Amino acid sequence: MNGGKGETSAFGGQCRSPQVSCFECCIKCLGGVPYASLVATILCFSGVALFCGCGHVALTGTVTILENHFSKIPSDHTMLTDVIQLMQYVIYGIASFFFLYGIILLAEGFYTTSAVKELHSEFKTTICGRCISGMFVFLTYILGIAWLGVFGFSAVPVFLFYNMWSTCEAMKSPVANVTSLDSICVDVRQYGIIPWNATPGKACGSTLGDICNTSEFYLSYHLYIVACAGAGATVIALIHFLMILSANWAYLKDASHMHAYQDIKMKEEQELQDIQSRSKECLNSYS
Repeated sequence: MNGGKGETSAFGGQCRSPQVSCFECCIKCLGGVPYASLVATILCFSGVALFCGCGHVALTGTVTILENHFSKIPSDHTMLTDVIQLMQYVIYGIASFFFLYGIILLAEGFYTTSAVKELHSEFKTTICGRCISGMFVFLTYILGIAWLGVFGFSAVPVFLFYNMWSTCEAMKSPVANVTSLDSICVDVRQYGIIPWNATPGKACGSTLGDICNTSEFYLSYHLYIVACAGAGATVIALIHFLMILSANWAYLKDASHMHAYQDIKMKEEQELQDIQSRSKECLNSYS
């Protein structure tokens, strides 16, 4: 990515020297680790794992709740089932993509850190390496915006389950005990999850309380919360990556300018030495 002759000699040649102790060699190797990229990678992996794992199980629990309590005729929620299955396949793709993308960004961090560490040595950054770094900046920016949308979308089921849970809690309050419990209902049809002709479509009173006490509801509600938190962690990780990549790209750009300046300076000094040597030869010839 950032081609150069000094990359392998930066640590390997110094560690092979008999004057360098094992402790100093370890310190030099640890100095080349991109800790910021490592932290961002761990945070990204953790966030994506929470979102994909918890989201997949929560979607399965949601289908079970709808089939058992809100839409007992399979034809009424066929489209919803297909959409949920599609979302689960998308979750598989997201997990695979970000596993590879996180490793690539971490590797890019190692290469870029090596380039920055070797600004004043023989290490040369190439135009291709700088273009790839710029491409990662742009791609990470796009992915960050996309994950902001995913984070907002993952908050929707949390809101729906919270409304149902708060309704169940309201039935347990002293005020609700005075009135008829059957007047307290949750109609999921109003959210557009299932069509209006789905039966029964809503749950009231003790039936609603039984739904809130099921393991599927309790598990799905908390898994949606964790999935939403995982999406938020992924957004933070991508923002972290974006700052790192932008800084590394700026360092690489400065490094290329520094090397170009050094090359011009060396050429000018060589030309000056050639002029001086020719002048001395001319003076010697006249004398």
